[in-house]
Amino acid sequence: MAKEFKASERESLRDLRWQTLSSKYIYDDRWFRARADSCQFPDGRIIEPYYIVELPDWCNVILVTQDERVILVRQYRYPIDTATYELPGGVIEKNEDPKQAAKREMEEETGYTSDDIEFLMKLSPNPAVNNNTAYFFLVRNAVPTVSTNPDLFEDLDIVSFSKEEIIEFVLSNQMHHGVQAGPMYAAMLRLGWLKFT
Repeated sequence: MAKEFKASERESLRDLRWQTLSSKYIYDDRWFRARADSCQFPDGRIIEPYYIVELPDWCNVILVTQDERVILVRQYRYPIDTATYELPGGVIEKNEDPKQAAKREMEEETGYTSDDIEFLMKLSPNPAVNNNTAYFFLVRNAVPTVSTNPDLFEDLDIVSFSKEEIIEFVLSNQMHHGVQAGPMYAAMLRLGWLKFT
């Protein structure tokens, strides 16, 4: 039987927190680090190894132009062997403010700029395995003003959607990047493009 939700318990770990008994890195390169931990449950059960993949935090922007068009980037994703449409964004550098990283990534990948940047949400992309955070920002009134400067291994197409096109695109499940779908819905609600019924 399901336990009734209580808002006061939402952030509480109560008796759920595991104790780390040991931890060792088993892989380490410029892209990610992996470690194998030994953990003890509150009731004494031990799980080992419990693998954690340490990834950097990243940011994405829902980029809306002055004429209410949404800018996505299209790029090939080798693991799924297909081209995907995604929110502009990338890795947050060490000690970099997420909002500044979002502005930098927006300019590098799309050439658009705006000072109208609003924090939308942050998510844990896969908290069962990864320890990183994804930050999402809603950018309005963006204008193309700078040359793109993508990373060395980024081949990007910049694609512009009308309000109607992006709503249909998201609602018809064409956004492949699962972590970006929720923030897209949240942005469209914030913009008044979708309404609860």
